[in-house]
Amino acid sequence: MTTNNPCESTGTEGTGGSSDSPVIRRGPYPEFTWTAVFIGWAIGALIAVSIGYAALILGFAIEGSELAAILGWGLLRGVMRRTSIVENNINQTIASAVNGASSGIMFSVPALFILSRTQGLESVADFNVPLMILACITGSVLGLAFVIPLRKQMIDFDRLAYPGGIAVASILKSPGAGVRKAVLLLGGALFSGFVHLLVLTFMGEDGDWHAGEAFGLPALLNISLYLSVMTIGVGFLSGKGGFWFGAGGFICYFLLSPLLSGFAGPEIAGVVTPEGGVVEGLVDQPSQMRNGIYKPLGIGMLVGAAIGGIVAAFPLILSAMKSMHSASKQVGGDIKNDEMPIRLLYGAIGLGALMMIWIAYTSVDNLSLGRAAAMALLGTLWVWIAGVIVAECVGRTNWSPLSGMTLIAVTILILIAKGGVDNPETIVCSMLMGAAICLAISQASDMMLDLKSGYLVGAIPRRQQLAQFAGVWLGPVIVIGL
Repeated sequence: MTTNNPCESTGTEGTGGSSDSPVIRRGPYPEFTWTAVFIGWAIGALIAVSIGYAALILGFAIEGSELAAILGWGLLRGVMRRTSIVENNINQTIASAVNGASSGIMFSVPALFILSRTQGLESVADFNVPLMILACITGSVLGLAFVIPLRKQMIDFDRLAYPGGIAVASILKSPGAGVRKAVLLLGGALFSGFVHLLVLTFMGEDGDWHAGEAFGLPALLNISLYLSVMTIGVGFLSGKGGFWFGAGGFICYFLLSPLLSGFAGPEIAGVVTPEGGVVEGLVDQPSQMRNGIYKPLGIGMLVGAAIGGIVAAFPLILSAMKSMHSASKQVGGDIKNDEMPIRLLYGAIGLGALMMIWIAYTSVDNLSLGRAAAMALLGTLWVWIAGVIVAECVGRTNWSPLSGMTLIAVTILILIAKGGVDNPETIVCSMLMGAAICLAISQASDMMLDLKSGYLVGAIPRRQQLAQFAGVWLGPVIVIGL
């Protein structure tokens, strides 16, 4: 499980020697090794659980490739004294493939548990767990099979930036940087855990400090504070793009709530009775405002923004179609050694589509085979369109509209199922297919980012593609199982 390219290197690669007595190695660099596979699985499982937990609390997930590269470099180079850059690239590819389930599943499956609290929908949480895992794995394979033929066009010819891939390549190519960053990462984890332990010890599980109430401020402002080092850490990772996540809360309670208090009707703003009594309105109950007004408003904004993004990205869709056409013609020369066989990918797409039909048909009792086929085939088509869009968006901006794409897919699937949103079986079937689509889109963008980093460090694309397939099965098993 190594590269086929002979090389000669001077160093201590995999020998445990020191830089004072260099060892000359002749032969292939270690690349696709069992060491990289097992460490990739272990690191990927750790990152998937961590980022999955954070996504449940924060409402969005972060990319795990950089974390995988840092931890992999710390283990492979710092502990095991293995210095092969391409071996760590395989490790990082597998780990990020495992972690891809955290973002894909956390944008879909938790909705079933939330809906189960609604009267009449209690049964939606009792979905078939093995079938959900199989759907997520099938979706992941579909996403990879659709996006792999675009590598040559997007990375070699179009030279899309993929800033995350460049960052990972920089970590892989910097001697000692991965080890130092691994120490910083572990130090940050210990500090965060210590602070969280203090919060639980002195403030309990419900550690909110209701500052607004303590200072006598109006309840509509909903000023509560909670010390969360995890949220601060995500702020470091998200950069300026994460500003609007926090800004949305301030806009709701510091701008919209005061306006509604002054201009809305009595049901929302409250009323003063002729006897001088005060009847509180919805605006004076922040949790009710959030559930009754701000959440539906936010969901509508997400849907509108996603649809607008599709319209704006239509030229990218046409460009991607041309890329697929150009990539399909690249059948000679070195591409046979660089890429997985195109016929194998076509076979994976066909088999995946058939699996999606079977999964949709068996997920609930009352869905006809025709509707199951329509849901699966439209879902497969959406995997291609959305996967290409997201891969190109990540390549140009390092930003992924994953949640919006999934939301559109689930909405379309519900309409096809024709049970209405109040029908538990319709919801379960649509969310199961939606989870598969979300995983497919997530894996497609992650694959292209990893291929970019491999392109920069001299890895063989075919081996990276096999590594991605080797990691996609584990993430759904871990995340859904937990």
